Amino acid sequence: MAPRKVIITCAVTGSVHTPSMSPHLPVTPDQIAADAIAAAEAGASILHLHARDPGDGRPTADPDVFMQFLPRIKQATSAVINITTGGSSLMTLDQRLAAPLRAEPEMCSLNMGSMNFALFPMLDRPREWQHDWEPKLLEATRDTIFKNTFADMETVLERLGKGCGTRFEFECYDVGHLYSLAHFRDRGLVSGPLFIQFVFGILGGIGADPDNLVHMKRIADKLFGDSYQFSVLAAGRHQMPMISIAAAMGGNVRVGLEDSLYDGRQLAKSNADQVRRIRSVLDGLSLGVATPAEAREMLALKGGDRVAF
Repeated sequence: MAPRKVIITCAVTGSVHTPSMSPHLPVTPDQIAADAIAAAEAGASILHLHARDPGDGRPTADPDVFMQFLPRIKQATSAVINITTGGSSLMTLDQRLAAPLRAEPEMCSLNMGSMNFALFPMLDRPREWQHDWEPKLLEATRDTIFKNTFADMETVLERLGKGCGTRFEFECYDVGHLYSLAHFRDRGLVSGPLFIQFVFGILGGIGADPDNLVHMKRIADKLFGDSYQFSVLAAGRHQMPMISIAAAMGGNVRVGLEDSLYDGRQLAKSNADQVRRIRSVLDGLSLGVATPAEAREMLALKGGDRVAF
């Protein structure tokens, strides 16, 4: 019997970590493109992408910046390009949708609820900041709500899903988010196969505990039966242990410097380092790695030839 195929998603840069935390965090369009391409070559079939201001590395929603690296990645790889609609908790929904609406990608992330998304504990570690915006952004999350109301989610589903043929990585940071997704399913606004990303270890969401993973899967099984695929991401030091458990439980996995800056006990020098590490875990579990074509089939995506870049 052929081994089960696991989808590896790589979240290349995100908006959580800042340049002062690692010299290897991709910031410029050149760096994001190069790191994404290397991650795809290492085995990632989905590339989850944010953009950063090329000058100082702060998160940006500017579609012109996205367009400095999206076409290059598409030309160099066959990977599925997945663009954030989360951006940053400090961005408006219109800002967060600007790049996806221009690109009309095969896949976007969609956060399934408003929440506290607290990054301020990262201020506890002493460091020399390269840019004034870095500690200010982290501190701002102490008194900020990451807004994803039902109206916001309906807007994304209508404008991107119905309007562009984009399918979604539904990011669920707690059990209630699964019930919100089931609500949209019941209304006919989403349909299977659903791709649900269980997110663990963000302060304000569910903790990175194997018991919580088992519980999230149990509830997802009850709500969605066999009409969904699940994947797992976990923040920081929890990344590799939690996604390894997920793979053994029948799930897919997400790595990347958005979620953790480390490869083992050392700073990861690239996203590809983390892709190679989880590939070795999957090999040890006698699991295969899905190609981009296999991921597209598993998730019923429209294909890379139907994007706008």
